[in-house]
Amino acid sequence: MPSPAIPASLRFSAPAAALKPLPRHEPLAFQTRDGLVESVHYGSLIATTPDGSTILSVGEPHVAFYPRSSLKPLQAVAMVRAGLNLPADLLALTAASHSGAAVHRDGADRILQLHGLTAAALENSSDLPYGVSEREEWLRDGGLPTQITQNCSGKHAAMAATCLINGWSVQGYLDPRHPLQKLVAETVTELTGEEPSGISTDGCGTPLFALTLAGMARAFGRLASAELPDGASAPGSPEAVVAHAMRKHPEMVAGEGRDVTELMRLMPGLLAKDGFEGIQVVGLPDGRAIALKISDGGDRARMPVTVRALEALDVDTAPLAGIATAPVLGGGRPVGVLTATEFPAAGFIPVQATNAL
Repeated sequence: MPSPAIPASLRFSAPAAALKPLPRHEPLAFQTRDGLVESVHYGSLIATTPDGSTILSVGEPHVAFYPRSSLKPLQAVAMVRAGLNLPADLLALTAASHSGAAVHRDGADRILQLHGLTAAALENSSDLPYGVSEREEWLRDGGLPTQITQNCSGKHAAMAATCLINGWSVQGYLDPRHPLQKLVAETVTELTGEEPSGISTDGCGTPLFALTLAGMARAFGRLASAELPDGASAPGSPEAVVAHAMRKHPEMVAGEGRDVTELMRLMPGLLAKDGFEGIQVVGLPDGRAIALKISDGGDRARMPVTVRALEALDVDTAPLAGIATAPVLGGGRPVGVLTATEFPAAGFIPVQATNAL
Protein backbone atom coordinates (compact mmCIF):
# COMPACT_ATOMS: atom_id res chain seq x y z
CA MET A 1 0.00 0.00 0.00
CA PRO A 2 1.38 3.46 -0.88
CA SER A 3 2.38 5.61 2.05
CA PRO A 4 -0.42 8.01 3.04
CA ALA A 5 2.28 10.64 3.36
CA ILE A 6 2.74 10.60 -0.42
CA PRO A 7 0.15 12.75 -2.25
CA ALA A 8 -2.13 10.72 -4.48
CA SER A 9 -0.96 12.73 -7.50
CA LEU A 10 2.61 11.50 -6.97
CA ARG A 11 1.83 7.83 -6.39
CA PHE A 12 2.67 5.32 -9.09
CA SER A 13 1.94 1.62 -9.10
CA ALA A 14 2.71 -0.57 -12.09
CA PRO A 15 0.27 -3.44 -12.76
CA ALA A 16 1.79 -6.70 -11.56
CA ALA A 17 1.40 -8.17 -15.05
CA ALA A 18 3.51 -5.34 -16.51
CA LEU A 19 6.54 -6.07 -14.31
CA LYS A 20 9.24 -8.16 -15.97
CA PRO A 21 11.06 -10.97 -14.16
CA LEU A 22 13.78 -9.76 -11.82
CA PRO A 23 17.28 -9.78 -13.35
CA ARG A 24 19.56 -12.60 -12.23
CA HIS A 25 22.27 -10.44 -10.69
CA GLU A 26 25.44 -11.93 -9.23
CA PRO A 27 27.47 -10.98 -6.11
CA LEU A 28 29.86 -8.18 -7.09
CA ALA A 29 31.03 -6.78 -3.74
CA PHE A 30 30.88 -7.58 -0.04
CA GLN A 31 31.66 -5.96 3.27
CA THR A 32 33.31 -7.73 6.18
CA ARG A 33 33.52 -6.91 9.87
CA ASP A 34 36.10 -8.86 11.87
CA GLY A 35 36.11 -11.71 9.39
CA LEU A 36 32.34 -12.03 9.05
CA VAL A 37 30.56 -11.08 5.83
CA GLU A 38 28.20 -8.32 6.87
CA SER A 39 26.71 -7.18 3.54
CA VAL A 40 26.66 -8.37 -0.07
CA HIS A 41 26.03 -6.18 -3.12
CA TYR A 42 24.65 -7.92 -6.20
CA GLY A 43 24.71 -6.57 -9.73
CA SER A 44 25.56 -7.13 -13.36
CA LEU A 45 28.43 -5.94 -15.52
CA ILE A 46 29.90 -6.29 -18.96
CA ALA A 47 33.17 -5.41 -20.64
CA THR A 48 33.37 -5.06 -24.41
CA THR A 49 36.03 -4.92 -27.13
CA PRO A 50 36.28 -2.02 -29.60
CA ASP A 51 33.91 -3.82 -31.97
CA GLY A 52 31.35 -4.37 -29.19
CA SER A 53 32.11 -8.04 -28.57
CA THR A 54 31.94 -9.28 -25.00
CA ILE A 55 35.12 -9.77 -22.99
CA LEU A 56 33.60 -10.11 -19.53
CA SER A 57 30.02 -10.79 -18.51
CA VAL A 58 28.61 -11.20 -15.01
CA GLY A 59 24.91 -11.36 -14.16
CA GLU A 60 22.52 -10.21 -16.87
CA PRO A 61 24.07 -7.28 -18.75
CA HIS A 62 21.64 -7.65 -21.66
CA VAL A 63 18.55 -6.86 -19.58
CA ALA A 64 17.09 -3.38 -20.06
CA PHE A 65 17.69 -0.81 -17.34
CA TYR A 66 17.65 2.98 -17.04
CA PRO A 67 21.20 4.40 -17.35
CA ARG A 68 20.23 7.61 -15.56
CA SER A 69 23.01 10.23 -15.62
CA SER A 70 25.49 7.95 -17.39
CA LEU A 71 23.54 9.01 -20.51
CA LYS A 72 24.78 12.60 -20.24
CA PRO A 73 27.89 12.20 -22.41
CA LEU A 74 25.69 10.76 -25.16
CA GLN A 75 23.26 13.65 -24.79
CA ALA A 76 26.22 16.03 -25.01
CA VAL A 77 27.32 14.39 -28.27
CA ALA A 78 23.86 15.01 -29.70
CA MET A 79 24.05 18.69 -28.76
CA VAL A 80 27.52 19.13 -30.29
CA ARG A 81 26.19 17.52 -33.46
CA ALA A 82 23.45 20.16 -33.40
CA GLY A 83 25.95 23.01 -33.30
CA LEU A 84 26.67 23.51 -29.60
CA ASN A 85 30.16 24.97 -29.35
CA LEU A 86 31.43 25.53 -25.83
CA PRO A 87 34.82 25.86 -24.12
CA ALA A 88 36.03 22.48 -22.89
CA ASP A 89 35.24 23.16 -19.23
CA LEU A 90 31.64 24.08 -20.04
CA LEU A 91 31.22 21.11 -22.37
CA ALA A 92 32.42 18.84 -19.56
CA LEU A 93 29.78 20.47 -17.34
CA THR A 94 27.20 19.65 -20.01
CA ALA A 95 27.97 15.95 -19.40
CA ALA A 96 28.13 16.33 -15.62
CA SER A 97 26.35 15.33 -12.46
CA HIS A 98 28.11 18.13 -10.65
CA SER A 99 28.45 18.73 -6.93
CA GLY A 100 27.06 22.25 -7.02
CA ALA A 101 30.28 24.08 -6.16
CA ALA A 102 30.68 27.71 -7.17
CA VAL A 103 32.61 26.68 -10.29
CA HIS A 104 29.69 24.49 -11.36
CA ARG A 105 27.00 27.06 -10.64
CA ASP A 106 28.99 29.76 -12.39
CA GLY A 107 29.58 27.42 -15.32
CA ALA A 108 25.87 26.80 -15.84
CA ASP A 109 25.28 30.55 -15.71
CA ARG A 110 28.06 31.09 -18.26
CA ILE A 111 26.47 28.66 -20.71
CA LEU A 112 23.22 30.59 -20.47
CA GLN A 113 24.87 34.02 -20.70
CA LEU A 114 26.90 33.05 -23.77
CA HIS A 115 23.59 32.52 -25.57
CA GLY A 116 21.67 35.45 -24.14
CA LEU A 117 19.62 33.27 -21.81
CA THR A 118 18.86 33.36 -18.09
CA ALA A 119 17.98 30.71 -15.53
CA ALA A 120 14.33 31.31 -16.42
CA ALA A 121 14.94 29.16 -19.52
CA LEU A 122 15.77 26.08 -17.43
CA GLU A 123 13.16 23.34 -17.07
CA ASN A 124 15.00 21.00 -14.73
CA SER A 125 13.84 20.35 -11.18
CA SER A 126 15.12 22.42 -8.25
CA ASP A 127 17.46 20.90 -5.69
CA LEU A 128 20.23 21.64 -3.22
CA PRO A 129 23.83 21.01 -4.29
CA TYR A 130 24.58 17.29 -4.59
CA GLY A 131 28.01 17.39 -2.91
CA VAL A 132 27.95 17.07 0.86
CA SER A 133 30.33 19.94 1.63
CA GLU A 134 28.86 22.06 -1.15
CA ARG A 135 25.35 21.49 0.20
CA GLU A 136 26.36 22.30 3.77
CA GLU A 137 28.07 25.53 2.67
CA TRP A 138 25.04 26.51 0.57
CA LEU A 139 22.70 25.94 3.51
CA ARG A 140 24.94 27.84 5.93
CA ASP A 141 24.72 30.81 3.59
CA GLY A 142 20.93 30.60 3.60
CA GLY A 143 20.64 28.97 0.17
CA LEU A 144 17.48 27.20 -0.97
CA PRO A 145 16.93 24.58 -3.67
CA THR A 146 17.34 26.09 -7.14
CA GLN A 147 17.60 24.87 -10.71
CA ILE A 148 21.19 26.13 -11.01
CA THR A 149 22.34 24.19 -7.93
CA GLN A 150 20.64 21.00 -9.14
CA ASN A 151 23.30 18.57 -10.37
CA CYS A 152 22.06 18.50 -13.99
CA SER A 153 21.99 22.27 -14.52
CA GLY A 154 24.95 22.22 -16.92
CA LYS A 155 23.14 19.80 -19.21
CA HIS A 156 19.92 21.80 -19.06
CA ALA A 157 21.66 25.10 -19.75
CA ALA A 158 23.28 23.47 -22.78
CA MET A 159 19.94 22.06 -23.95
CA ALA A 160 18.36 25.50 -23.82
CA ALA A 161 21.38 26.93 -25.68
CA THR A 162 21.19 24.22 -28.36
CA CYS A 163 17.56 25.07 -28.96
CA LEU A 164 18.40 28.75 -29.41
CA ILE A 165 21.24 27.93 -31.82
CA ASN A 166 18.89 25.89 -34.03
CA GLY A 167 15.87 28.17 -33.87
CA TRP A 168 13.90 25.61 -31.92
CA SER A 169 11.53 26.60 -29.17
CA VAL A 170 13.38 26.80 -25.86
CA GLN A 171 10.14 26.37 -23.98
CA GLY A 172 9.20 22.73 -23.81
CA TYR A 173 12.67 21.42 -24.67
CA LEU A 174 12.10 18.39 -22.40
CA ASP A 175 9.12 17.13 -24.41
CA PRO A 176 10.11 13.83 -26.10
CA ARG A 177 8.50 15.21 -29.29
CA HIS A 178 10.77 18.28 -29.28
CA PRO A 179 13.39 18.34 -32.09
CA LEU A 180 16.20 18.33 -29.52
CA GLN A 181 14.94 15.22 -27.76
CA LYS A 182 14.32 13.48 -31.08
CA LEU A 183 17.95 14.16 -32.01
CA VAL A 184 19.10 12.86 -28.61
CA ALA A 185 17.09 9.67 -29.10
CA GLU A 186 18.60 9.13 -32.56
CA THR A 187 22.11 9.73 -31.23
CA VAL A 188 21.63 7.35 -28.29
CA THR A 189 20.37 4.65 -30.67
CA GLU A 190 23.34 5.12 -32.98
CA LEU A 191 26.02 5.16 -30.27
CA THR A 192 24.64 2.23 -28.27
CA GLY A 193 23.75 0.19 -31.34
CA GLU A 194 20.31 -0.64 -29.98
CA GLU A 195 16.79 0.69 -29.97
CA PRO A 196 15.60 1.75 -26.51
CA SER A 197 13.10 -0.77 -25.17
CA GLY A 198 11.23 1.87 -23.18
CA ILE A 199 11.18 5.50 -22.17
CA SER A 200 10.67 7.22 -18.83
CA THR A 201 11.59 10.51 -17.18
CA ASP A 202 14.81 11.11 -15.25
CA GLY A 203 14.85 12.88 -11.90
CA CYS A 204 15.68 16.22 -13.54
CA GLY A 205 12.84 15.87 -16.05
CA THR A 206 14.80 14.74 -19.11
CA PRO A 207 13.51 11.86 -21.28
CA LEU A 208 15.21 8.65 -20.17
CA PHE A 209 15.75 5.56 -22.32
CA ALA A 210 15.75 1.91 -21.28
CA LEU A 211 18.95 0.36 -22.61
CA THR A 212 21.32 -2.48 -21.74
CA LEU A 213 24.70 -2.43 -20.06
CA ALA A 214 26.07 -3.89 -23.29
CA GLY A 215 24.74 -0.94 -25.28
CA MET A 216 26.15 1.62 -22.84
CA ALA A 217 29.55 -0.07 -22.92
CA ARG A 218 29.57 0.06 -26.73
CA ALA A 219 28.76 3.77 -26.64
CA PHE A 220 31.51 4.63 -24.16
CA GLY A 221 33.99 2.56 -26.13
CA ARG A 222 33.19 4.70 -29.15
CA LEU A 223 33.54 7.97 -27.25
CA ALA A 224 36.74 6.98 -25.46
CA SER A 225 38.49 5.80 -28.64
CA ALA A 226 37.50 8.81 -30.75
CA GLU A 227 40.62 10.86 -31.42
CA LEU A 228 40.99 14.58 -31.93
CA PRO A 229 42.86 15.50 -35.13
CA ASP A 230 46.38 16.90 -34.92
CA GLY A 231 45.51 20.03 -36.88
CA ALA A 232 43.93 22.86 -34.92
CA SER A 233 41.70 23.76 -37.89
CA ALA A 234 39.86 20.44 -37.72
CA PRO A 235 37.52 20.38 -34.72
CA GLY A 236 37.19 16.63 -34.46
CA SER A 237 34.10 14.47 -34.21
CA PRO A 238 31.47 15.33 -31.58
CA GLU A 239 32.36 12.08 -29.79
CA ALA A 240 36.03 13.09 -29.60
CA VAL A 241 35.23 16.65 -28.54
CA VAL A 242 32.99 15.51 -25.66
CA ALA A 243 35.44 12.85 -24.48
CA HIS A 244 38.35 15.30 -24.61
CA ALA A 245 36.43 17.89 -22.58
CA MET A 246 35.52 15.36 -19.87
CA ARG A 247 39.10 14.09 -19.61
CA LYS A 248 40.57 17.58 -19.54
CA HIS A 249 38.16 18.81 -16.87
CA PRO A 250 37.19 15.86 -14.63
CA GLU A 251 36.48 18.35 -11.82
CA MET A 252 33.53 19.62 -13.88
CA VAL A 253 32.14 16.12 -14.56
CA ALA A 254 31.61 15.50 -10.83
CA GLY A 255 33.57 17.55 -8.30
CA GLU A 256 36.25 17.59 -5.63
CA GLY A 257 36.16 14.49 -3.45
CA ARG A 258 33.99 12.58 -5.96
CA ASP A 259 35.28 9.20 -7.09
CA VAL A 260 34.55 9.69 -10.79
CA THR A 261 36.67 12.85 -10.84
CA GLU A 262 39.41 11.01 -8.95
CA LEU A 263 39.24 8.02 -11.31
CA MET A 264 39.86 10.16 -14.40
CA ARG A 265 42.63 12.11 -12.66
CA LEU A 266 44.42 8.94 -11.56
CA MET A 267 44.08 7.21 -14.95
CA PRO A 268 44.60 9.83 -17.68
CA GLY A 269 42.91 8.77 -20.90
CA LEU A 270 40.11 6.92 -19.16
CA LEU A 271 36.55 8.24 -19.67
CA ALA A 272 34.08 7.71 -16.81
CA LYS A 273 30.55 8.65 -15.87
CA ASP A 274 28.35 7.44 -13.04
CA GLY A 275 24.58 7.51 -12.62
CA PHE A 276 22.06 7.23 -9.83
CA GLU A 277 21.00 3.74 -8.73
CA GLY A 278 24.51 2.26 -8.72
CA ILE A 279 25.60 2.79 -12.33
CA GLN A 280 29.15 3.21 -13.63
CA VAL A 281 30.38 3.25 -17.22
CA VAL A 282 34.03 3.49 -18.23
CA GLY A 283 35.65 3.78 -21.66
CA LEU A 284 39.31 3.07 -22.41
CA PRO A 285 41.19 4.86 -25.20
CA ASP A 286 41.73 1.57 -27.05
CA GLY A 287 37.95 1.19 -27.41
CA ARG A 288 37.31 -1.31 -24.66
CA ALA A 289 34.66 -0.38 -22.14
CA ILE A 290 32.98 -1.47 -18.91
CA ALA A 291 29.38 -0.90 -17.78
CA LEU A 292 27.96 -2.05 -14.47
CA LYS A 293 24.86 -1.76 -12.34
CA ILE A 294 24.68 -2.40 -8.59
CA SER A 295 21.27 -3.95 -8.12
CA ASP A 296 20.36 -2.33 -4.79
CA GLY A 297 20.98 1.12 -6.25
CA GLY A 298 23.56 1.94 -3.58
CA ASP A 299 26.68 3.89 -4.40
CA ARG A 300 29.43 2.48 -2.22
CA ALA A 301 30.12 -0.71 -4.20
CA ARG A 302 30.29 1.00 -7.58
CA MET A 303 33.95 2.05 -7.59
CA PRO A 304 35.48 -1.10 -6.02
CA VAL A 305 33.68 -3.19 -8.65
CA THR A 306 34.85 -0.85 -11.41
CA VAL A 307 38.48 -1.20 -10.30
CA ARG A 308 38.17 -4.98 -10.14
CA ALA A 309 36.71 -5.03 -13.67
CA LEU A 310 39.63 -2.96 -14.93
CA GLU A 311 41.99 -5.48 -13.30
CA ALA A 312 40.19 -8.26 -15.15
CA LEU A 313 41.03 -6.45 -18.39
CA ASP A 314 44.73 -6.42 -17.44
CA VAL A 315 44.73 -2.68 -16.82
CA ASP A 316 47.35 -1.58 -14.29
CA THR A 317 45.15 -0.31 -11.44
CA ALA A 318 47.95 0.42 -8.96
CA PRO A 319 47.14 4.16 -9.03
CA LEU A 320 43.57 3.32 -7.97
CA ALA A 321 44.46 1.58 -4.69
CA GLY A 322 42.90 4.39 -2.68
CA ILE A 323 39.45 3.93 -4.27
CA ALA A 324 39.57 0.17 -4.88
CA THR A 325 38.37 -0.69 -1.36
CA ALA A 326 36.88 1.13 1.61
CA PRO A 327 37.69 0.47 5.28
CA VAL A 328 34.99 -0.55 7.74
CA LEU A 329 35.46 1.15 11.10
CA GLY A 330 34.70 0.02 14.60
CA GLY A 331 35.34 2.51 17.38
CA GLY A 332 37.33 4.60 14.93
CA ARG A 333 39.71 1.82 13.88
CA PRO A 334 39.57 -0.49 10.82
CA VAL A 335 37.82 -3.78 11.57
CA GLY A 336 36.81 -4.82 8.07
CA VAL A 337 36.71 -3.83 4.42
CA LEU A 338 34.34 -3.26 1.52
CA THR A 339 35.78 -4.95 -1.54
CA ALA A 340 34.78 -6.40 -4.89
CA THR A 341 34.31 -10.14 -5.26
CA GLU A 342 36.84 -12.27 -7.11
CA PHE A 343 35.17 -12.24 -10.48
CA PRO A 344 35.33 -13.40 -13.13
CA ALA A 345 34.26 -16.63 -11.50
CA ALA A 346 31.99 -18.01 -14.18
CA GLY A 347 31.54 -15.01 -16.41
CA PHE A 348 34.92 -14.40 -18.03
CA ILE A 349 35.19 -14.80 -21.76
CA PRO A 350 38.91 -14.80 -22.70
CA VAL A 351 39.82 -12.77 -25.79
CA GLN A 352 42.94 -11.21 -27.25
CA ALA A 353 43.06 -7.69 -25.76
CA THR A 354 45.70 -5.02 -25.40
CA ASN A 355 46.95 -3.73 -22.08
CA ALA A 356 47.09 -0.13 -23.22
CA LEU A 357 45.20 2.53 -21.33
